[in-house]
Amino acid sequence: MTIALTRRAALKTGALATLVALIPRPFAALADDSVETHGLSSFGDLALPPDFPHFAYVNPEAPTGGLLSLQITGTSGNQNFDTFDTLNIYTWKGNGAAGMSATFDTLMTANGDEPDSVYGLLAQSVRVSADKLDYRFRLRPEARFFDGSRVTAADVAFSLNVLKEKGHPIYAQLLKEVEAANPEGDDVVHVRFVEGRSRDAHLIVVGMPVFSATWWSGRDFTAATIDPPLGSGAYKVKTFEQGRFIEFARDPDYWGAKLPVNLGQNNFDRLRFEYYRERQVAFEAFKAGAINYHEEYTSRFWATSYDFPAVREGRIKKEVLHDGAPSRIQGWYLNTRREQFRDPRVREAIGLAFDFEWTNKNVMYSSYKRIISYFPNTDMEAKGKPGPDELKLLEPYRDKLSPSVFDEPYIPPVSDGSGSDRTLLKQAYDLLLSAGCKRNGPTLLLPDDKPLTVEFLDSTNVMQPHLTPFIQNLGRLGVQANLRIVDPAQLKSRTEAFDFDVVAEALPGSTTPGADLRVVYTSAAAAQNGSRNLAGVSDPVVDALVEIICAAKSREELDTACRALDRILRAGHYWVPMFYRDTDWVAHWDVFSRPDRQPKLGTGAPGTWWWDEAKAKAIGL
Repeated sequence: MTIALTRRAALKTGALATLVALIPRPFAALADDSVETHGLSSFGDLALPPDFPHFAYVNPEAPTGGLLSLQITGTSGNQNFDTFDTLNIYTWKGNGAAGMSATFDTLMTANGDEPDSVYGLLAQSVRVSADKLDYRFRLRPEARFFDGSRVTAADVAFSLNVLKEKGHPIYAQLLKEVEAANPEGDDVVHVRFVEGRSRDAHLIVVGMPVFSATWWSGRDFTAATIDPPLGSGAYKVKTFEQGRFIEFARDPDYWGAKLPVNLGQNNFDRLRFEYYRERQVAFEAFKAGAINYHEEYTSRFWATSYDFPAVREGRIKKEVLHDGAPSRIQGWYLNTRREQFRDPRVREAIGLAFDFEWTNKNVMYSSYKRIISYFPNTDMEAKGKPGPDELKLLEPYRDKLSPSVFDEPYIPPVSDGSGSDRTLLKQAYDLLLSAGCKRNGPTLLLPDDKPLTVEFLDSTNVMQPHLTPFIQNLGRLGVQANLRIVDPAQLKSRTEAFDFDVVAEALPGSTTPGADLRVVYTSAAAAQNGSRNLAGVSDPVVDALVEIICAAKSREELDTACRALDRILRAGHYWVPMFYRDTDWVAHWDVFSRPDRQPKLGTGAPGTWWWDEAKAKAIGL
């Protein structure tokens, strides 16, 4: 978006004060030991210099145009995979629409080639105090909201404060280490962190959306709304129909289009998210061209459903892309707030009833690997017995930890692939008896004589082929298990209120875990409705290790602390780990082109791709 007052216009109207406000001024007087930088990282190392032209994995000359239409593939805040009824995705209420984050800019943004570094977007630089408690971000004078108003320090301060005080619990928890956020003039915002802040608290702050304080004045931030909140991002809401689709239009005057962090991205003129509650219906929409980019998650579909004319004629391309990002932490999470799951021996026994080897071969076409760790496929995964550095962290808590933590980390045993491994079921039954359970005819009773029941809660039947033999094996143990399908709104409300026995979830992995672990594994999160601590992990030793991870000063310290945490969580049997791939299955109509290489920590698809008009014409689109 163009600056509202050019130099000539300012002089002609006499609005010299407005022009002066656009001229960068020196930072306020700070301690001599503060440092100014163009980027931030977890451990202080930046790969790119201040004058880098663009990220290495983009095509800076990529053309703009065309349409990208797809389904939502990941959620945050109050978003829902199956429907939406609000355009405010950052509050508790409602089901947030897909794509809304594209309408907001952040202070800084990540480089896909580095695990924990960010570079200036709204902020052109930041000055950091030696004790890392004070950060002063200088905003770019050209930054503008959609209505032409300037993005100011007051807007940034408002955004951080309102998210902390009234935002969705996930954002409120992540921002709890912000002691204060205040403007120092229009162009500098001062963020003060609490003493003992976590290592990555500043990276959380720079990734938060920036709202217009003026637009929100007189509006209730906690309420659901179908009015698009005023943003400053590359896309504006164009049109939508609640629960069916939402479409965004690229702003041709986007103020940040030529920034090094944006070049080669945001290339599509239109960005459209379609909603389908049934995967088969969505797939038929893709075949018909209503969706032109499709990520496949069902191995049966990938193996058997892509033999149709558009694929055979080459108009649809089917590709396997290597994904260098950390694997998702996917599993069935057992709600330990429920009485029947309090004993870890019961939880371990339930996990033994899942035959991954049979499921992988007969349901998933042998295309997956078993997840065994909470940090899968990384150097943070615990292996072997704890080394000296891990023992330093674990020994102070030896009397509070299972002895197995000090041995080899727990790995789900490999079954015989029969679907009902008698050896593993016998092991599971012995664990249940040791936990005080007893058999009464076909029913297994808990120590309080109540039947041991397990309800798997979901909003689709996609996992039914995986669950059917699992449930049958639990039945052989005397466990009354079933799959209950509810509508998406009910699943969301029950999950947020922790009103479930077991739910399947795929939590995002991280190259540099830190404060994000607080909303997944700590006691505080276990008691906070809406947090990601689905299993209800509430262990003071886990809490202590999460804080050690948050405070790690080097990659080596981080890896060691994560391995120690991994051992404790795996010994706790809080989940039945599922499976993962280090590739993405992608099918798309042949209307896109892409850069020469992917980012090191992802696929780059479709964010770095662009519409290829020649290809589109060649296939009649």
